[in-house]
Amino acid sequence: MVKTVNHSSLKQVFSFPLLFFLCFSTDEGSSTEDTDFNWDEFLEETGASAAPHTSFKHVEISLQSSFQPGMKLEVANKSNPDTYWVATIITTCGQLLLLRYCGYGDDRRADFWCDVMTADLHPVGWCTQNNKVLMPPDAIKEKYMDWTEFLIHDLTGARTAPANLLEGPLRGKNPVDLITVDSLIELQDSQNPFQYWIVSVVENVGGRLRLRYVGLEETESYDQWLFYLDCRLRPVGWCQENKYRMDPPADICSLKTISEWKCALEKSLNDAANFPLPMEVFKDHADLRNHFFTVGMKLEAVNIREPFHICPASVTKVFNNHYLQVTIDDLRPEPSKISMLCHADSLGILPIQWCLKNGVNLTPPKGYSGQDFDWADYQKQCGAEAAPHLCFRNTSFSRGFTKNMKLEAVNPRNPAEICVASVTSVKGRLMWLHLEGLQMPSPEYIVDVESMDIFPVGWCEANAYNLTPPHKAVCKLPSTVPVEKIPHDLCPVPQPDTTGTINGRYCCPQLYINHRCFSGPYLNKGRIAELPQSVGPGKCVLVLKEVLSMVINAAYKPGSVLRELQLVEDPQWNFQEETLKAKYRGKTYRATVKIVRTSDQVADFCRRVCAKLECCPNLFSPMLVAEVCPENCSIHTKTKYTYYYGKRKRIIKPPIGENNSMKSGHVKPARRRKRRKSIFVQKKRRSSAVDLNAAGSESEDDEPDVMEDETGSEETSSELRDDQTDTSSAEVPSTRPRRAVTLRSSTESDKPPPMERARRSRRPQPHSYSETEKWHPCPDTTQEEEEKLILDSNPLEWTVTDVVRFIKLTDCAPLAKIFQEQDIDGQALLLLTLPTVQECMELKLGPAIKLCHQIERVKVAFYAQYAN
Repeated sequence: MVKTVNHSSLKQVFSFPLLFFLCFSTDEGSSTEDTDFNWDEFLEETGASAAPHTSFKHVEISLQSSFQPGMKLEVANKSNPDTYWVATIITTCGQLLLLRYCGYGDDRRADFWCDVMTADLHPVGWCTQNNKVLMPPDAIKEKYMDWTEFLIHDLTGARTAPANLLEGPLRGKNPVDLITVDSLIELQDSQNPFQYWIVSVVENVGGRLRLRYVGLEETESYDQWLFYLDCRLRPVGWCQENKYRMDPPADICSLKTISEWKCALEKSLNDAANFPLPMEVFKDHADLRNHFFTVGMKLEAVNIREPFHICPASVTKVFNNHYLQVTIDDLRPEPSKISMLCHADSLGILPIQWCLKNGVNLTPPKGYSGQDFDWADYQKQCGAEAAPHLCFRNTSFSRGFTKNMKLEAVNPRNPAEICVASVTSVKGRLMWLHLEGLQMPSPEYIVDVESMDIFPVGWCEANAYNLTPPHKAVCKLPSTVPVEKIPHDLCPVPQPDTTGTINGRYCCPQLYINHRCFSGPYLNKGRIAELPQSVGPGKCVLVLKEVLSMVINAAYKPGSVLRELQLVEDPQWNFQEETLKAKYRGKTYRATVKIVRTSDQVADFCRRVCAKLECCPNLFSPMLVAEVCPENCSIHTKTKYTYYYGKRKRIIKPPIGENNSMKSGHVKPARRRKRRKSIFVQKKRRSSAVDLNAAGSESEDDEPDVMEDETGSEETSSELRDDQTDTSSAEVPSTRPRRAVTLRSSTESDKPPPMERARRSRRPQPHSYSETEKWHPCPDTTQEEEEKLILDSNPLEWTVTDVVRFIKLTDCAPLAKIFQEQDIDGQALLLLTLPTVQECMELKLGPAIKLCHQIERVKVAFYAQYAN
């Protein structure tokens, strides 16, 4: 069946710029997400506008479908299954065709859209060849008495859709897509219009072809770049059909013997016969009109070797009604002959006095003796006449280009390079371009507004081709003293040096990752230590995005940090929204984060992020912390710092120092927090993992306001539904069995018996619990009792050193170093669970279970001695 699409909705959706990117979008262009250059940012920073897409005639043509309005084809009849009828193409939009059944005349009420790739479409005559029934739609069935006569009259002189575009591998492809690598084309010689040689397509970038002469397959130095619409390109067979010469160009002829060239030619002709290039590729080539030039006529021309100058030139040869030779004038005794093969519509040839009338400098001929060039005197001196204006195309048509517009343009000195370009001047149909980002400075070069070496903004990105961006602005610290020598308490926030750059406002100073500063409950101190010492300087958005990405990767739970970063914002910031990603346990989380764009807001942004992550304000900032942090953050542990300096009081109540004992009874239900922005989870998968030590779980939107430690704050994401993230409570339960178990400094094995481990692994996970109905695994009453462990002090008061000392006395002594590195004090120890031990300490299941058993010993002793 024909796939129908609403006509009015398509008219609204498919504007030309959108169609441009639809036609050229490619999966290979994924590098755009990581590129340093962004057109939208650049246009905003420079205050410039992009040249309209419609100004690029050749690009517009390349996007057009191979199907043209007015073409006839046979299409499945919607009202009569298994029958077909002839339809006319009304308009095209990419691979979509708007069709009208023949017989409706000007009535468009029954027009319908169909997709060339999926619809039942065939060339005219297909039904007759395949014994299919041609029948008009029911709505017009009675309109004509003799439909056969109608079709004969309607199809006479009509253009039918090519069969190869409706069937086979070429179905629905645009002319540009028909040109594949290794396609063979005939290329006209640059000096002799009657001489051709075959070239092979090495690369096709949106219709811009990299061509290599056959016979020189291993040589890249003679490659040429031409747009497929260039009039020098012809299908293989053109030369023989018009009885022209087939010889290699003079500059490569000596590289091979005559027999080698002949052998290469024969092979290429055979290959072209076996795999011919579809003629639709050349359907948009413009026909050359007759010229009116004669030998000796004077004109002005852009110098093709140095397209920075317009010079006096002469017609030195007329080949026929279509081609002539133009040579740049050189009055020296031994002139350098710079000649161009031209036709009536060639770019860059102008009538005399054009430069004078447009206020453009005309470069005098080399060897010219006068101080000021004057055409009247020069013509008398040469005895030559000027080429009349009728010889030239319209010289005032600018196609909508104006000064300061941005575009992408080919570097004339390196045709393989396309650069960001600015229009510095437009005079008639010529414009002057400044190329950004060149390694060697270059003057502005001149192009015609219909040049095929200029492209709209975004063309390279859409075609996955490298674009040379502008040079980045360089930011410097205001002091010449090495950064390492600046005292930490005197180190100011570096301000960008805006001298000599227009983008200084958007240049971020160097940001330092101060590894010794407190990392807070979200970030893993070990992973922070692996980060580089600094990032930047560079564009603010890029530097800050890189820093935030590193921070996310250094988190215990990247998804949690990503959620927190979403909440960092200020209405007074000049910000830009960027998408950041976090990967955790096979899932990818994405969130939009606001990042400041100007250097004066970088320091405040960094402090806001640090405050949100409850780490030291100097963990990453424009200030270098040499030895001791001004915040004196080294004295804080994960839990204590969170209570005294964190954004929320999440610690176990009562606070340390007010009451050292924990009262029994249920913990007060946590208050509900404001809904967070959801984070898109790319991979949806359920997991059946069971947290044997879980204290209950809650959804992302109802995250409890209790202390979340770096090692015990959240359950693993494998225990969440697809629409949840990890936010389980990590509070220490206040009601536990008080069964006395002696565990003091025993040299005996602390492993639970195998029966106990089996029972734990089979224990089911709770399905739903209220905040006051927490599920707790209780020690099995059949467990063999061990010696009692009598704690010398309350674990809530243990320092990191105390925890390390205890771990060293157990059979988990090798893990003591991890507790030291991650600043796990007594409170954090009591919050540890099996999933967090596995994740945060990166332990395998066996060692993790053994360690959790030792932690459970402390918890049991704590409940027995201090919980009342």
